[in-house]
Amino acid sequence: MDADDILLGNGLTRAGPAEATRLGDITADAFRHDPFNHWLFGNFAGIKHLFLLQARRIYSQRGYCYTLGDQGACMWMMPGGDSSFSTGDYVAFALPTLFKCGPGAVKRGILTGEAMDKRHPTFAHAYLFSIGLRQSAQGQGFGRRLIQPVLDACDRTGTIAYLENSNPANTGFYASCGFEPMGEPIVPETGAPPLVPMARQPRRS
Repeated sequence: MDADDILLGNGLTRAGPAEATRLGDITADAFRHDPFNHWLFGNFAGIKHLFLLQARRIYSQRGYCYTLGDQGACMWMMPGGDSSFSTGDYVAFALPTLFKCGPGAVKRGILTGEAMDKRHPTFAHAYLFSIGLRQSAQGQGFGRRLIQPVLDACDRTGTIAYLENSNPANTGFYASCGFEPMGEPIVPETGAPPLVPMARQPRRS
């Protein structure tokens, strides 16, 4: 499966590096009250920095991203893509996070990245790093509209989709899309809210 297999339509627009700031802004607003990210950073400034960093340095550059106007955004990595942090990415994460959130947040961020990498699947898959709607657009059914084009492409090509669910409130939504828990939750350190790995098998027509 690759980008050519995805048919967006329905008001969705592909977003590249020029749209990275908007991708990060939308996603940060969507994750403003996310329990895992709140534990990780302790404030919105840290959350926003992380999602802007991921959008600018990783997903808009080598992933597959798209937006629903200024209301919603998705950041995916296609099968075989590289979502890992380089040394430069870690530096770009650590220094502003230290200033905005303190040394504990830097430590938690590094531990989280290591724990996620350790559990990341080795089988071919489409990785949903983030799906989010601005606070003002939530609860209006846009989530399904955002996620469906890539899931449809997964079904057509026989591709597994994978994500880490950072908010229990989203479990029902992901389950309705066909995602199921995969193994034990990821807990980077004692007291951390769980990240729940979830995988979706392609559906046959």
